Formats: sequence, structure tokens, C-alpha cells
Amino acid sequence: MFESIEDVRERLAGQEYVSDKRLATVVFLATRLNKPVLIEGPAGVGKTELAKAVAGAVGTELIRLQCYEGLDEAKALYEWEYGKQLLYTQVLREKIGELLGPTKDLREAAEVLREREDVFFSENFLVERPILQAVQANESAVLLIDEIDRADEEFEAFLLEFLSDYQVSIPEIGTVAAKYAPVVILTSNRTRELSEALKRRCLHLQLDYPNKELELEIVRLKAPGVGGELLEELVETIQELRTLDLRKAPSIGETLDWAQALVVLSAPSLTKELIEETIGVIAKYDRDATKMLAHLGAGIPEKKHLGQKAPTGENPTETLPEYRRRPGAHAH
Repeated sequence: MFESIEDVRERLAGQEYVSDKRLATVVFLATRLNKPVLIEGPAGVGKTELAKAVAGAVGTELIRLQCYEGLDEAKALYEWEYGKQLLYTQVLREKIGELLGPTKDLREAAEVLREREDVFFSENFLVERPILQAVQANESAVLLIDEIDRADEEFEAFLLEFLSDYQVSIPEIGTVAAKYAPVVILTSNRTRELSEALKRRCLHLQLDYPNKELELEIVRLKAPGVGGELLEELVETIQELRTLDLRKAPSIGETLDWAQALVVLSAPSLTKELIEETIGVIAKYDRDATKMLAHLGAGIPEKKHLGQKAPTGENPTETLPEYRRRPGAHAH
């Protein structure tokens, strides 16, 4: 799939996914060692997007399994198409009658049907769900098992056989092994601790919020319409907001949404009014919005923007927003 670590970075960049060497190394090793990758981190840092980018980079199918509480094998692996089985039973009623004959008792009739039950429990009546689709794919697919931490522990245990050998067991058919090992990417928002057995089977990648330089690069790539000065202000503001005690800190997704909103509004810079009007783009809870506005809005001049430099000869602290001057404020 990939020739080198640098090849991974270049091809992910071609999918508009910015990566560092650590991330590219894990992806490269996963494809060479045929090992699944477990990516953990807060929501919105690019875990799901990485799976999409990898699939696009290698030109293969992305198969996605969205996890949730109560997810079971029937939704993840396969289920029988009972309606089709019933229809075939009705159509073949006369043939079944001829097969059983008039003299067979109940026990003998059941034995005859049991010997031929593979007619109704064959792949013709099997509905493939994401995991079985990945196993039976005609090429190495990318299987995304998204938000595994939302599934039950029982489902984790079910995954162990598949993650170890890329094979699954279907009682009526037997063991089905993958012809081509899929690239399996599991994501977790860390809402609960995953089992040691699951972690042992995976390479591990921790994704967190990007630093300023990386986030600037991401926004330049994804929202090229943002001017350089506004871009600096926006990213600095987002980086600072993440230091607050928020229920949900702004993710990369919120940064990009805010950048695109500012482009639509033709905003040259961040002002108090603009932040108040667009706070709903980055704050998902009222309490968070209140904290953000209190932190950022108190001292932002109505016609000045964040990060404005003091004129030569003036005391720089006189032109800074109030929240940057008060004792105990964070300096960034």
C-alpha cells in the first residue's frame, strides 16, 4: 500500500489530511505488519478523518461500522435474511412434501430436513454487515470501527478473534478467513477504558488537539479563503479557549467551521461584536459560550481586533484587551 513513511505523509496530504511523522509511522507499520490501529483522543481531532484519508490514499473502499450501546453480532457481522428463507420455503412446499413422503414420522421428517438445512443456511441467504464485508472483500479494504468505546464490553470480546486473525466464525457455515487482510482502524473518544485484550491486538495512536503551527497548516489547507492576519487571530483564540474549563473544548472541526463562517461574513478581523454573533459556531453548550465570551469579550475593543500591536512609543499593555492585562491571566 505505502512504500515508506514519507510516502504515507505525501499521500495523506493529497487527501488534505495533515500528518506528522509519528502518525505516518503508525499507519505505515499497520499496513506492513497487518495490525489494527486503535486511535484514542477527544472528539473532533481527526480520528475518523484519518480512516477516510487512508482509504482515499490507497484507492480502496472504506467500510464503516458505527458503534453504539447494544451493538451485537447481527449488526456488525451478519444476519440471516429470514423473509427470503420463508419465501423459498413457501415456493418449495411441494418439493418438501415429496421429500418427506407420506410415511415418515415426525422424528424421521426432522432428520431429513436437518440433512438439507444447508440449502436455507447458505451464503445465498446471508446479509453481510461491515465486518463480514471487509473479510470477503476482493481487495484489502479499510474497515473503520468508529467509537468502539460506545459499544459494550461483550462486543469488544466478540472482536478479538477478528482482530487477531482477520477471520470470523459463522456457526451454520464455519470459519471465514479474509483473503486480503483489511486495514482496520478503531477509534475511541475515551468515554470508557477499553480492555487490555483489545489493546494488545492493536498498534496505538494518541491524537490530541494540534499545536498552533499544525492547526494553522490545517486551516490554510481546508479554508484557504481566510486571510493571514485573521487566520493568526482565529487560531490563537481557539488555542486559548482550549485552556478553559469547558464541557466541550473547540475541536479542529469547530476551528474550520469558524474559519469558513468568517469567510462567508467577509470578516477582516475578530471584533467583540463578531465573536458574540458567531460564538454558536464554536460553543455547543450555553455554559461554554458564557465562559468564552467572559474570557474573550470583556476587553476586546469594538473596532480593534485580537493581537493588535501597540504603536511605537506606547506602553504595550495599554492597548491589550483587558483579559490579557488582568493579574493571573494566561499569557500566550
